[in-house]
Amino acid sequence: MRKRFKWQLVGTVPVWSEMKVKGKTPYPRKVLFSRGVRTFEGRRLDQVAFPLGGIGTGTVSLSGRGELIDWEIFNRPNKGKQLPYTFVAIYAECGQRVAKVLEARPPPPYAGSFGFDGTTAEGLPRMKAARFRGEYPFAFLEFIDDDLPVKVSLEAFNPFIPLNEKDSGLPVAVLRYRVKNGGKKKCKVTVCASVCNAVGYDGQSRVERRWEGFGQNVNRLVSEGGARGFAMTSSKYPDGDPRAGSIALATDWERLTYAARWEREGWWGDIQAFWEDFSSDGKLSDLAESDPTPDGETDVCSLGLVADLDPGQEAVLPFVIAWHFPTRINEWNREEPFWKKPIGNWYATQFKDAWDVARYALLNMERLERETRLFHDALFGSSLPGTVLDAVSSQMSIVRTNTCFRAENGDFFGFEGCGPSIGCCPMNCTHVWNYEQALAYLFPSLERTMRRVDFLVNTEPDGKMAFRTRVPTSAYVPWDFHPAADGQMGCILKLYREWLLCGDRGFLEELWPHAKRALEYAWTSWDADRDGVMEGVQHNTYDIEFHGPNTMTGTLYLGALLAASKIAEELGDEVSARNYLDVYSKGREKVERELWNGEYYVQKCVGKEKFQYGSGCLSDQLLGQWFAKVVGLGYLLRKERVRKALGSIFRYNWKGDLLDHVNCQRVYAINEEAGLLVCTWPKGGRPKSPLVYADEVWTGIEYQVASHMIYEGMVEEALTMVKAARDRYDGEKRNPWNEVECGDHYARAMSSWALLLALSGYEYSAPERSISFSPRISPENFRCFFSTGTCWGVYSQKAGGKKSTFEVRVLYGELELRSMAFELPSGAVPRKVGFRAEKGREILEAKVEREGLAFKVVLEKPSRIRSGESLTFTVNAG
Repeated sequence: MRKRFKWQLVGTVPVWSEMKVKGKTPYPRKVLFSRGVRTFEGRRLDQVAFPLGGIGTGTVSLSGRGELIDWEIFNRPNKGKQLPYTFVAIYAECGQRVAKVLEARPPPPYAGSFGFDGTTAEGLPRMKAARFRGEYPFAFLEFIDDDLPVKVSLEAFNPFIPLNEKDSGLPVAVLRYRVKNGGKKKCKVTVCASVCNAVGYDGQSRVERRWEGFGQNVNRLVSEGGARGFAMTSSKYPDGDPRAGSIALATDWERLTYAARWEREGWWGDIQAFWEDFSSDGKLSDLAESDPTPDGETDVCSLGLVADLDPGQEAVLPFVIAWHFPTRINEWNREEPFWKKPIGNWYATQFKDAWDVARYALLNMERLERETRLFHDALFGSSLPGTVLDAVSSQMSIVRTNTCFRAENGDFFGFEGCGPSIGCCPMNCTHVWNYEQALAYLFPSLERTMRRVDFLVNTEPDGKMAFRTRVPTSAYVPWDFHPAADGQMGCILKLYREWLLCGDRGFLEELWPHAKRALEYAWTSWDADRDGVMEGVQHNTYDIEFHGPNTMTGTLYLGALLAASKIAEELGDEVSARNYLDVYSKGREKVERELWNGEYYVQKCVGKEKFQYGSGCLSDQLLGQWFAKVVGLGYLLRKERVRKALGSIFRYNWKGDLLDHVNCQRVYAINEEAGLLVCTWPKGGRPKSPLVYADEVWTGIEYQVASHMIYEGMVEEALTMVKAARDRYDGEKRNPWNEVECGDHYARAMSSWALLLALSGYEYSAPERSISFSPRISPENFRCFFSTGTCWGVYSQKAGGKKSTFEVRVLYGELELRSMAFELPSGAVPRKVGFRAEKGREILEAKVEREGLAFKVVLEKPSRIRSGESLTFTVNAG
């Protein structure tokens, strides 16, 4: 059988000192490589909003002070909105009685034409302070208060299990309040969650308990299969109406006190009556069901969890909030036949209502939590610097927000980001999603649905690809705008990535004819002379058209040609494979000859069009080269020039502060903040009408450039860039779990996952059944999460000295391997080596190939590693 992919030894990488760009690393090395996780307190709690929800389900956010905010469960963004009278409170009786809302006190300013919003109950006693730590998908909050006789903390999460799309797509938020009696007296405790029945809410208006959309709302106590709590419904809206749905508040705790609704008093009598009742003894009316509300009104239900704590004893009191709103409306594609069309949510095909979701979550909670925590521990137990883990974990949360949804047929869709009440820039924008790597490596089957839409729906017979998807996809209208050169070529690279991760030949065969047309469309539109360089009009991610050769779209084109040649070879299309390689070879030579200026790659402008970058230093100039490194295609351009260009990007485009920076465009970084500019003109020649976003700072580009620098050994500069980006999102100025570009939770920021790939030097090929690692930091003692299309786990190595071990441990799924590549640290050059391959106690027969410090182990027979098993290679230096 023909060998499918040529294996290349992972070469050694220059250490940072060899690649350092002088004068641009303001942080001490110790700070950059620190593994600590940030804790937020004081004013750095102000902007924290930690999203809780499933993939494509929307979220409710936990604020840094413990509030439930940003209720975005109604199929649309809803920043800044809270449900009326929705909060958690505690009653503790240890001799004296204390009742407080389990939120830290609100900070200034206290200005407002009418004071605080009365429906947030800010006038009730609250905790003195709080400390917040986020390790997505877990949030940890410690409450601080001198008056409360017990200690209280909160752990919040939503199941997040890579490769398990169903359980990672549950529309739930899990809240666990840990209460400890540290005193000498027995304590009676009630932790009570109150939630407004918001069924009927449109998901965007300012809402109060009396609001025009409410009516016929009912709260009903349910006890079923170990789950207890309230099912919140309304009969006002028929099935298919976007306001129709349900909410549930549930627990598996046995000792309860509850109220199906508060008193329907005028003015503020409802909350007054609730607080007087609850704060007197921690007990409620135990009303089990409410009658339907009048039109224009709804009710609040309260569920209290009761515990008696002896001195030193603690209890963990759990709540699950679930939601179920089956239908969203297309309000973003204003042309027929898409405008106002209903789109069903996939999760609604799995569960009949919110109570069904809550019950499933509670009945399966032990497994859901165990597997989620297994992933968390694998990720956060790694050797990666804390700033990298912060960037990687925080931005993978984007797939849970309203940036993304999953349609009824299971297809995954994504906006670019979120506006105040609607998704921004729909849908599956190929050039923005070029940068995303998190979904592809954590939930590859969902990523493959995007490729199917790209090629089976959006690619027209002549190969022109729509770079935005109109939904529902069952109705297609020809694309009447430019195709995106960067997005279309990027889709070829993404197809190659998905093939490497899954190894599903049927998937590849189905999409290849369409992908082939998409690639060869370049020969009729962008590269008519087939010299491997795009000269035509190239629409791109800057929302303008490049006129003339450049390496931003050009390297994506080269990468697409190289990837396509490998796919064609795999499928036996030898003629196409040779043609693609021929065009690729001519292209890379011409790029080097015509676009290299001695420090970086430039654009060769054609005509006098506006918004070009010409002689500028574009931060994205090596975008396709970065993607090629991610998927193991090697160097598209000369290695030494790639490294020099990255050094120039850092030298010229990264700014230690922006005090004197002039930016008349959108502002995402300001004042003393540091950041990477999209483009600069260090040698002069800035056009009168420059590249439209040149003066902006985008985190998605920062992570792309930083991870590329890591691949090239510029680790400290890369970490400097990552730290500066995360310092801007410090909890006081911005929300660490919401990186903004054109909208909240912007998809481009998921390029941060490439930081993990680069630092571990990870490559994988399912067709070859091969895996390789080449850590860029701490190679003597390294540990890192990895994932494939069939498994995830931890790679670790202890290398150097007389004995080195390299281990792949599978924690979930299974992995079939034929070969593995790794490296000894620089400086360890043994003359002779002994070698052993083991799976558990089983010794495996293997052949070893060595080139300097790089080793490749080829097993005599493929080995299948199942969950809980490991494959270990030991090198003994002679």
